[in-house]
Amino acid sequence: MINTCLFPAAGYGTRFLPATKAMAKEMLPILTKPLIQYGVEEAIEANIHNMAFVTGRGKRSIEDHFDISYELEHQIKGTSKEKLLADIRDVIDQCSFSYTRQNEMKGLGHAIFTGKVLTGATRPIAVILADDLCYNPDGDGVLKQMVELYDRYQCSIVAVMEVPSEDTHKYGIVEGVRVEKDVYRVTNMVEKPDNDKAPSNMAIIGRYILTPDIFDKIENTQPGKNGEIQITDALLKQALEENVIAYKFKGIRFDCGSVDGYVEATQFFYNLQKQKES
Repeated sequence: MINTCLFPAAGYGTRFLPATKAMAKEMLPILTKPLIQYGVEEAIEANIHNMAFVTGRGKRSIEDHFDISYELEHQIKGTSKEKLLADIRDVIDQCSFSYTRQNEMKGLGHAIFTGKVLTGATRPIAVILADDLCYNPDGDGVLKQMVELYDRYQCSIVAVMEVPSEDTHKYGIVEGVRVEKDVYRVTNMVEKPDNDKAPSNMAIIGRYILTPDIFDKIENTQPGKNGEIQITDALLKQALEENVIAYKFKGIRFDCGSVDGYVEATQFFYNLQKQKES
């Protein structure tokens, strides 16, 4: 059973400077809700209630967000504004939250390994990158889809989507053998390959389910692209020794780590809210 979701959240968010100079990029709002809360709510939908965060300097606002603000609640108690805190109160009531710091930015693999102290190494874990905001208008969220897939395959799973061939250098790219509709057994993974060397156009996005032995794989992985410890390199070791599944998820993904993707997500959720109100 997967009962912990890890959120690597130590990055600087330099593409949003100066907004992120003193604010965690994960706290950037889509309408009135920060990105990180969308991720936590997706984990709750997948019946996961232990939230573990790998943070860094300047990320205290994440901890404060998932805590009770007695002063604020006292000020708005009994007013029309009180109902605006209903969603976050519900999240806080349903979950436990733990935090550790990644002191050096050494890549996603290193960030996940840093989270071992919070998650342990005896159970599978889910991983959500809050920059990737996902929404499925037709049913279950992406992480819930992946948890159901894990129940069948009992191995590490990465969420993938098809991208234009000219964009493959921006992603970890997967090559695999189809085992059922939208499900592939991974045979190769490459981190941000040159466009003409990409083995496919299936790109990994920020949703993972990782079996416990991934920590040993990461620990024995040498720095790769950009001198960072890449989770794709550790997952490739798993794929060659055991089994790793790539899953073409159902839904929409917004790259909120980029200004264009952030604006697109804001417009989408604004229009969605207006449709619900009408």
